[in-house]
Amino acid sequence: MTPGLLAFLASIPIVAIFILMVIMRWPATKAMPLSWIIAVILAYVVWKTPPQWIVAASINGAFLAFQILVIVFGALVLLFTLRESGAMEVIHKGFSDISPDRRIQAIIIAWFFGGFIEGSAGFGTPAALMAPLLLSLGFPALAAVLVSLIANSTPVSFGAVGTPTLVGVGWTLDTPAINEAINKTGVYFPEFIHQIGFFTAVLHSIIGIFVPLLMVTMLTRFFGENKSIKEGLEIWPFALFSGICFVVPYLFVAWLLGPEFPAILGGLIGLLIIIPTTRANILVPKKTWDFPERSKWEINWLGSIASSKSENIKHISLFKAWIPYILIGMILVLTRIKILPFINWVNSISISYKNLLGTEISSNFSLLYNPGVVPFILIALISIYLYSMNGRQVSIAWKAAIKRIISPAVALLFAVPMVRVMMQSGHNMTGFENMPIAMAQYITDVVKGAWPLVSPFVGALGAFMAGSNTVSNMMFCLFQYSIADQLNISHIIITSMQSVGGAFGNMICVHNIIAACATVGLVGVEGILIKRNLIPMTIYGVVISVTGFLIIYVFRTNLF
Repeated sequence: MTPGLLAFLASIPIVAIFILMVIMRWPATKAMPLSWIIAVILAYVVWKTPPQWIVAASINGAFLAFQILVIVFGALVLLFTLRESGAMEVIHKGFSDISPDRRIQAIIIAWFFGGFIEGSAGFGTPAALMAPLLLSLGFPALAAVLVSLIANSTPVSFGAVGTPTLVGVGWTLDTPAINEAINKTGVYFPEFIHQIGFFTAVLHSIIGIFVPLLMVTMLTRFFGENKSIKEGLEIWPFALFSGICFVVPYLFVAWLLGPEFPAILGGLIGLLIIIPTTRANILVPKKTWDFPERSKWEINWLGSIASSKSENIKHISLFKAWIPYILIGMILVLTRIKILPFINWVNSISISYKNLLGTEISSNFSLLYNPGVVPFILIALISIYLYSMNGRQVSIAWKAAIKRIISPAVALLFAVPMVRVMMQSGHNMTGFENMPIAMAQYITDVVKGAWPLVSPFVGALGAFMAGSNTVSNMMFCLFQYSIADQLNISHIIITSMQSVGGAFGNMICVHNIIAACATVGLVGVEGILIKRNLIPMTIYGVVISVTGFLIIYVFRTNLF
């Protein structure tokens, strides 16, 4: 079989996702199961992978998907608990009192608070949460969704306590062959992932400084009375300062602590800096910008959101409303620092298996180390007593989380097994390389040394199709690593570019757009959002492509 034909066959599951979800507009709940079936058939018929390897890979994928779903569910339970308690409403009001300028409100809420929420929860939660928050402050529904999606880019590679990097990259590349290659350089696998996390942050930071400015220029261009980019550029000192306030701690945390905390601490430290400086009118423009009168709003700007006042709100101070997030940050840091005893405590309960069905496939799940359990569900339970919630409020919160988790569960329980089947297809009787490597070998021959210019857009395509930076990394990370191997260029930089691409691809991610639109009652505007957000997404991608190309070929780093 020719390399081109083998690569074509290997690409069919991924092409199927694109056709089913983008062209035919199937939901992920239907597209992912069919794509898994296609991967299984290809592995068995073409690659002649033994059935026990296919079944074991699928079970392993479902096991990994379950761990991701625990994180998502915990984040949703916490989110809806705070909503029903009235704490989230208090946080909303605290933001609205800082400045009447809509550009500043967008930066503080979507960029800083959204970044913090991304670091804590991930999986589309920030866009779904920030959009109604901005709407409640008087933003048009369409504008609220647009800026929320643009801001949800730089933090994403470290969302859900580092899941896209630790799970999407780490679990995917944790194979015997890759471990052996890394060990030969004198570096162990955890350090390798730490380096990928750091250089992911470096690449993000270069363009991330400008994201707040990019966001407000899009806001004033499409939603201002004058439709002017200039009105967005007028706030450039404040916007660039905001970019720096997030990016500097974000970068240092990625270097010192690893992939779990950059977005959380970047957003939190940034908020602690930007709120008092804004109140002191430092770098705040003299002229306040606002939307035109509501009577002049275009029809597609309008949405609806059901907002209800909680009877608890008058009993909750702003500090008390923030206590759950403060506790989350403290617990995550304390349980991740290796010199403290807490990391051993949270790893004391685990579920594991080795040599599944007689294969070499093994896995481990530390129940309490999973952030979905500690701290998310733990803090959600504490919040019940903290805010004196009644049974009805608790019931509404948990039922909302269960309802919201169903669709992602179905999609992930097939998407991750599909990826694992593709990865394990190399265990076969034909001598073929596994599917991602087969694609990599062929594409390398076609694109050759220009691959760094393409690499991040592959990650963005994965996020666009699969709805997740984590799943994008699972689909394409081994593929990107293999291309770096073929071209004899830095595996760390290329893999980092994949992760960055999967992050900025969130701007046009169909799932995130649908989820965010649903929270503000928008219908039928998905095409408008994708078309407009292609502008900042393309700018982001070009900067990352050129930067990566220069690092690899001009600066010629010696990174593995």
